[in-house]
Amino acid sequence: MAGKLSYVSECRFIACWSKFTKIDLLSNCSQRPSLLTGFKQVHYTCRSVASTVGQHGAMSENVLLVGATSAIARALAQRLAARGCNLILAGRDNEELESLASDLRIRYQQQILVESVDAMQVDSHTAFVDRAMGAFHESLQGAILCQGVLHPQSLAATSWQMSAEMMQVNLTASISLLNLLADRFAPLGRGYLAAISSVAGDRGRGSNYIYGASKAGLTAYLDGLRNHLLPHGVHVLTIKPGPVDTPMLQASGQSPSRLTASPERVARDIDRAIRRGKNQVYSPWYWSWIMRIIRSIPEPLFKRMKL
Repeated sequence: MAGKLSYVSECRFIACWSKFTKIDLLSNCSQRPSLLTGFKQVHYTCRSVASTVGQHGAMSENVLLVGATSAIARALAQRLAARGCNLILAGRDNEELESLASDLRIRYQQQILVESVDAMQVDSHTAFVDRAMGAFHESLQGAILCQGVLHPQSLAATSWQMSAEMMQVNLTASISLLNLLADRFAPLGRGYLAAISSVAGDRGRGSNYIYGASKAGLTAYLDGLRNHLLPHGVHVLTIKPGPVDTPMLQASGQSPSRLTASPERVARDIDRAIRRGKNQVYSPWYWSWIMRIIRSIPEPLFKRMKL
């Protein structure tokens, strides 16, 4: 919504803005001509809020990264810390997490905390989320789930253990964590939740249909969660990378190609999408068009293709 606001509406907006940025402007509302000049046109989107905050001083965010030792999460942690975010790095390998946290503290002089969590141990998720929500003086402003498992399709098709692990880590564990985070973010009336899905979830293909099924489920869940949390003021971002040059890709038996992105490129796209309040982001951008074409292929033809 954009339009010229009344004096009362303008003051209400500034009250909300002041609460968000911790800068008190209402005490100066009597100086309406000079103070409210920049608020005649108000866009109630994440982009406009980010722009306003940027003009009046940076606000330090507290962000939770789950699966923080993954290649994408590492690159994302560097970007977030560089722009002034305090971080909670969560994962299974405490030694690796502490090493990453120490490096980020030295480089960026931010609060970097470490929390232990095992995606497969869903009974521990409630205590983990409670610790994360109370780790800083103020609650979290954002949470990003980066954990994932990708086994070779040829092996997973004959191994229920591999198939189940992909389903549990990529889908059910993510739902468990996001359910808990959504329950705690909703009463706050602000913030964002994000999770890494995949272009593989846009349409089932013979080359990775088990992994794709786990990501398709996550994408559908995030769509519904976004709809559910909108009235509460909490934003939800679905992240859909194509193949990324990571140890996980190499372990799956796939080789990098011209379409393979670097973790740093994906991290940049995620950071931009968060700041711009996007609902979903393909990374790199061209995967949006590639998957649009793939989704448009008629099924009688598609099922005969080697994809």
